[in-house]
Amino acid sequence: MMNRMRLLVVLMLLAVVPAMAQETPANAETPESIRKRNETDQRVYQLAIRYNDMAVARTKLMELIERNPTNARYGELLATLYFETNQFSAAALTALDVLQVNDRSIEALEIAAYSLEQIGALDRSLTQFERLYLLTDDIFALYKSAYLQFSLKKFDEAMNSINMLVKNAKSAEEKLGFPISDTENQEVSMRAAALNLKALVYVEQGSTEDARKAYQEALALEPDFKLAKDGLNDLK
Repeated sequence: MMNRMRLLVVLMLLAVVPAMAQETPANAETPESIRKRNETDQRVYQLAIRYNDMAVARTKLMELIERNPTNARYGELLATLYFETNQFSAAALTALDVLQVNDRSIEALEIAAYSLEQIGALDRSLTQFERLYLLTDDIFALYKSAYLQFSLKKFDEAMNSINMLVKNAKSAEEKLGFPISDTENQEVSMRAAALNLKALVYVEQGSTEDARKAYQEALALEPDFKLAKDGLNDLK
C-alpha cells in the first residue's frame, strides 16, 4: 500500500513539472514582445504629450523605465516632465536615479542640480553643479557653483571659482540676468557678475577695502550694474 502511495505521488509530480515547463515560456517576455510593448508605450507617451495629458505621459515613462532599467533616456524624459511642472523633489529623485545608470548624463545633472537647489538641498546641488562644470566647461555652471559655495560659507572655494570665472575669456561675452524690480531684469557680463560676487565674499569676511575694489572693477565693466552700485553705496 505504501509503495502504491509513493508511486502515485511521483506520478503526480511528473505530471505537474511538464505543465509548469509549458506555462513559463508562455508568460515570459521575449525580446520581440518587449520591443513591441516599448513601441506601443512610446506612441501613447507621444500622444499624451501632444494632448497635454501629463499623468498618462508619466505613467507610460514609468512602465518603460521598469521594462528597460538600463535605458537612461526614459528617466531623463520623466525627470524633465517633473521639472517642467515644478515638482522639484520628484525631478531630483528621478534625475539622481538616472545618474546611477549613466553618471555622464548632462540632462540629468542639470535637472538634479537645479531641482536640489529649489528644495533647499544646497550641498547636494553644489555637487551636481561642480560635476556639470567639469563635464561641460559651462561657465554658468561654474558661476552657480561659486554662488552656492558663497551661500554655504565655503569662502575659499567660492573665491577659487570666482577667480576661474574672471580669468575665463568667455565670461566677458556671456550674459547673466539679475532682477532689479518685480518686472525688470538687468543683463550684465558674467565677469562683472563674478566680480560682484567676489565683493560679497569680501563683505562677509569683513574686508571692506577689498570689497570696494571688487565692486569698482565690476562697475568698470558694467557702469549701470545696479547690484554693484547698491553694494558699493552700502560700504560708505
